[in-house]
Amino acid sequence: MSSESVPAETVAVELMRAMTRLRARLRTEAPIEDLPWNWSHLTTLHRVVNEGPLTASELAHAEHVRRQSMAETLTALREGGMVAAAKDPGDGRKVLFNATASGRALTERIPAAREAWLSAAVSSSLREEQRRTLREAAEIMNQLADAGS
Repeated sequence: MSSESVPAETVAVELMRAMTRLRARLRTEAPIEDLPWNWSHLTTLHRVVNEGPLTASELAHAEHVRRQSMAETLTALREGGMVAAAKDPGDGRKVLFNATASGRALTERIPAAREAWLSAAVSSSLREEQRRTLREAAEIMNQLADAGS
């Protein structure tokens, strides 16, 4: 490692490029052309499966999107049978979203193929030191995703 200072702008650009390339590669490893779901649908569904039941506002905040965008995503997921809506028993003005059995099955199927490819790539392409660095980078990326929240 060099002790030379790296401008934050340089890091940001390189990180965005690398994330875009990796995300595109992951999409090719488990194509979902036969399904109407895009990346936003899948990340929202994954969050509902793992953290639900949640309101649309909670999901919009967690996914860093406008409430209107989240409403569109949830409408598509509801129409596709991936999530169901129900009144909040504690506050009848709120609507809570839960994953359906079909939604849970989808969140298991697609990531499994992508994770299998990524695990094999990490195993075959990276040294142990690089694996540790990548694990630390994942923690840092999660920290960045939550910055200012």
